[in-house]
Amino acid sequence: MSAKPKKSSPGQPASYEDAMQELEQLLIQIESGGLPLEQLLNGYQRGAELLAFCRTRLQAVQEQIQVLEGEAVVPLKEAP
Repeated sequence: MSAKPKKSSPGQPASYEDAMQELEQLLIQIESGGLPLEQLLNGYQRGAELLAFCRTRLQAVQEQIQVLEGEAVVPLKEAP
């Protein structure tokens, strides 16, 4: 059987959601135990790339939220 891991795109995913979907598919393939060693290594490498992409996107969103909260959130009790 020569099933190859499906790669959605060889570079950066288009979005966080695309990266998560591809990562989920990779995990299913890796956990199945049916991949040859070379494909397993390639899948692991791609998974690490996708994970780094997702972490970077999440960090950027967290920073944007902190900026918005800093501009919009006012403490409820300012008066003594």
